[in-house]
Amino acid sequence: MSSREPQVLEPPPRWEPHEKPSMPGSPATLAHSLPRRVAYALVAVLVGLTGGLGAALVTANLSTIQGELGLTPVQGAWLPAAYVMANVTVNLLVFKFRQQYGIRLFAEMGLGVYAALTLMHLLVHNFEMALLVRAASGFAAATTATLAVQYMQQVFPRTKAGAGLVVGLTLSQLATPLAWLMSPSLLDLGDWRTLYALEAGLALCSFAAVVVLKLPVGLRIRVLETRDFLTFALVAPGVALLAAVLSQGLNVWWIDTPWLAWALIGAIGLLTCAAIVEYRREYPLLQIRWLLNGATLRFIFGALMMRFLMSEQTYGAVGLLRTLGMGPDQLQPLYGVMLVGMICGLTFTAFFFGQKSSQVFHILGAIVLIAIGGWMDRHATSDVRPHDFFVSQFMISFAAAMFMGPLMLIGVGQALKHGTDHMVTFIVLFSVTQTLGGLTGAAVLGTLQAQRTTLYSQAISAQMQRTDASVIQRINHESQSLAHIITDPVQRTAQGTAQLAQIVRREASVRAFNYVFTVIGVLALAFLSWSLYRAIIILKADRPPSGISAAAAAGARAPVGAASRVS
Repeated sequence: MSSREPQVLEPPPRWEPHEKPSMPGSPATLAHSLPRRVAYALVAVLVGLTGGLGAALVTANLSTIQGELGLTPVQGAWLPAAYVMANVTVNLLVFKFRQQYGIRLFAEMGLGVYAALTLMHLLVHNFEMALLVRAASGFAAATTATLAVQYMQQVFPRTKAGAGLVVGLTLSQLATPLAWLMSPSLLDLGDWRTLYALEAGLALCSFAAVVVLKLPVGLRIRVLETRDFLTFALVAPGVALLAAVLSQGLNVWWIDTPWLAWALIGAIGLLTCAAIVEYRREYPLLQIRWLLNGATLRFIFGALMMRFLMSEQTYGAVGLLRTLGMGPDQLQPLYGVMLVGMICGLTFTAFFFGQKSSQVFHILGAIVLIAIGGWMDRHATSDVRPHDFFVSQFMISFAAAMFMGPLMLIGVGQALKHGTDHMVTFIVLFSVTQTLGGLTGAAVLGTLQAQRTTLYSQAISAQMQRTDASVIQRINHESQSLAHIITDPVQRTAQGTAQLAQIVRREASVRAFNYVFTVIGVLALAFLSWSLYRAIIILKADRPPSGISAAAAAGARAPVGAASRVS
């Protein structure tokens, strides 16, 4: 592939060597005073939480929003789907946009559009506007995720850039437990508009913060080409269709809805056309050849598996408790534990973040914690309550904060080995694996749970004969509990039978969730074995040749500076 010198759009300031931005589109790394560093840290926390909190509030209160807007469950599922569809696709162009127009314009445009649409939704109360706001939220999240990292890296010296990366990336993850902790109190203040009012307020505060406290100027170069927009026009709807299939497949059921098949065919066709276009370009937006090499394919598999396994928490444990009737009030303590686990994992990872070998151990440790958590949860009964999941979910939350930074840093290192023009491909790749990995986890585990629930329910019902004395006694017990409501004994018996069927369904559902936990545990152990094998290969490759002193080997290794080159 040929290379070219980028055209610089404006003369750069006279930076010291240690102040120069690591790549175009990133801010310079200046020496700030302590008060200014604190201000950068506060803005990083604000924009990081803003990017994730809006979507998390909608997910946590989806049933309430559905009821108050008069939406069906299928319509309600489109709200988080719209967020995902916009968030994944917008990453395709934002990196080049930042390189050409600067990070300041990028930040102010993203947050400004998001704040305006959120405020409009407080005035226009319909399904279409709700979808538009969720898509704008996905667009803003792509903005705020980058800003959180860039602002946090202004807090740390360049030698500790890895810690800034870890903290900045994890901030948006804290939004989910925070949303569940805040939701009951917010809904007590009013209806769904309270949630959107908070979202609009955070967007406005973030917009004001990035305008008042700007990031240092970076280097601007001309990188956008006309064919980039053709690729975007093919990839964006392709990924959006794939996200729609994964989001709605479980709600409308996979084999009962023809449009799912057509959407999947359309996604494959569009993405294939985009790959052909990019493969033939001299200066491609997406590096298809790099995506197809062995190291990149292994990274894709590992990133997808990590996000898939994290579904143990988002779908497994929480899904079981919600199936048993636990509402937001009852789940608050559990999400408090999750929040503490993430903060502890964030602190641990940032403090011990170091060379490439430690990055591998962080990821391996996260897999071990997920595997232990899955095995601990697989003996659940219908009597479990949130406090029974405190230990397992603390470990999984700790793991969630452990793997993100090291995983991204490893991917950045692989991309930069081939040149900065591979960064767009990596950013899209990382976003797709994490977002679609989460959707795939929920879709696959939800399908397994639904099928196993039906299977176990049939098995339990087959063992319950109407002539069995224990079955008759249970029906009579259920009927007698309704004596003060239903006077007709025939109706009481029919209602008692229906309640017994509900109990059977509930027990079958619990057994199905235990099956899901077991599957996650087995997959985590298999993935751990594969990861250990790969880690041994990596560590052997990093071992210095015999005859070279330890000091010489240490001096030959490049310092951990890749984190400062993150988009």
